Amino acid sequence: MTKKSDSRRLRRPLSLSIFMFVLALLLTAGMLSAFSTRCFADDAPKPDPAGVATGDKTAVVDAAGNSFVVPEPTDKAAPDYATNKKAFDEYQAQAAKEPLAVKLADSVGHVRVATNFAWTLNTGYLVLFMQAGFALLTCGLVRKKNVAHLMMLNFAAYVFAFLAYYAVGYAFQFGAVAINAAPTNLGRIPGLNRFLIGSGQWGFVGGRGFFLVGPAYDSASNCLTLFEVVFMETAGYIIVGAICERITFWAFLLCELFIGAILYPISGCWPWGGGWLSQVGSTLNLGHGYVDFAGSTVVHAVGGFCAMALAIILGPRLGKYGPGGRIRVFPAHNIVYVVTGTFILLFGWMGFNPGSTLGATDLRISVVAVNTNLAAVAGSATAMVLWYFLFGKPDITMACNGMLAGLVAITAPCAFVSPTSAVIIGALAGLLVCGGVLFNDRVLKVDDPCGAISVHGYCGWLGAVSVGIFADGAYGAGWNGVGATSYLGHAGQGVTGLLHGDTRQFLCQLMGATLYAVWAFGATYVVFWCVNKVKSMRVAPEVEEQGLDVPEFGMPAYPEDAVAPASY
Repeated sequence: MTKKSDSRRLRRPLSLSIFMFVLALLLTAGMLSAFSTRCFADDAPKPDPAGVATGDKTAVVDAAGNSFVVPEPTDKAAPDYATNKKAFDEYQAQAAKEPLAVKLADSVGHVRVATNFAWTLNTGYLVLFMQAGFALLTCGLVRKKNVAHLMMLNFAAYVFAFLAYYAVGYAFQFGAVAINAAPTNLGRIPGLNRFLIGSGQWGFVGGRGFFLVGPAYDSASNCLTLFEVVFMETAGYIIVGAICERITFWAFLLCELFIGAILYPISGCWPWGGGWLSQVGSTLNLGHGYVDFAGSTVVHAVGGFCAMALAIILGPRLGKYGPGGRIRVFPAHNIVYVVTGTFILLFGWMGFNPGSTLGATDLRISVVAVNTNLAAVAGSATAMVLWYFLFGKPDITMACNGMLAGLVAITAPCAFVSPTSAVIIGALAGLLVCGGVLFNDRVLKVDDPCGAISVHGYCGWLGAVSVGIFADGAYGAGWNGVGATSYLGHAGQGVTGLLHGDTRQFLCQLMGATLYAVWAFGATYVVFWCVNKVKSMRVAPEVEEQGLDVPEFGMPAYPEDAVAPASY
């Protein structure tokens, strides 16, 4: 009776913390939503939740992305205003004469957007399936006594982080996307046009779309929501591998609410939601601005360095370090889970990277898919060979981590580099993940059971920097509003790295990638150092020794190991 009462007393402060955090989140979101809706009613077009008006003649473009619609000039002081106004008037007159042609153009535009909707949603489903891969991978790498605990963490990550993202995260990330980065492949979302903090090219946090109401209750916006929320969830899954086997469930829920509501969406706004980091090409003359095609830093480095901060706060598992710092290895309990989970993640990555075009009409998807696979196998081969060279035998768990490292590192540059560069990037990631695991274990003494910090944190940083080194200029003309007609003296020049003549892009990538590492680690450490001071986020030593399955969740993953077989 005493033990049960003590257990309830131990959980109460963190339960109260969870309740207060959620209450504050909902109240804040409610006020912001009311403010957003009121502002939206004043100065923005109505949303299109039915999808009947999304995609018209303005969505019709040629293979190079040039629109057939002549835009109305608005700057009367511009030297070419008279010429542009004449062209616009002629286009309007021609359109008035040929209403059937206009209707046909509207139909073609609608079909184009519908095709891209289908592509984006289906690739989003692939990314969602990565949760099964993360669950199998992490569960296979830990001890049997904690498998149910791992499964619950993976499951709860999706549930609670999604609710936080729905309430405030989406608005923080994409509430101003129409200002500098409208997703034209999905049609436009003109109502998402206000920053909560900052303005113009110096926006820091979006300010519309809380609770997916107002301008966010729109077919194009909801398509974007589905695709982007599974990216956010990936950042939430990453931390599981670094903090498992010793964190309490309630503390973990706080971590997921923090990631879904604050950590991920705020920094995600900077390059993807039209925020300031995407605009430094224009404001600070730094190449095409910060470029991270599918999230090496926006997703993976944020999750990896957040995991690092939490692992430091929690401390190593009991028995991990013996006298004199001697390292005790806890072997993976199920290699089949590890390999199966890795291949599910590889499969899901075919949505993660190619899907980030937000459209099947962008035929660069084939290059992205090939680059993604090449980096994955190069990372795995490099890790396998290096481990064999260092320790005399290849390690299947490190081979799997090498594959994931290659995938993480190619995620930012996948659309901007050649297949040969993808192999080099994957090989560098394979080396880095092995060195990172050994460095964390032996030098920093940071206990990371699944290698998540190295795979996602270190290799995520490498991926963003690789854009600034290997990008060859073949793709991305006009990226972030830079070089639409000419860049570095070449027409149609896209994002270009150091090896191809653009030093400024390299400096931008180095700055941005490092900023992400500092942001994710620093913000997480400050918040959860304070939480941990109020109440320990770690389970009691006797619970850790027993295994977290039964004390935390009331059931073992393998009951046949805990209960004697019945007699017959």
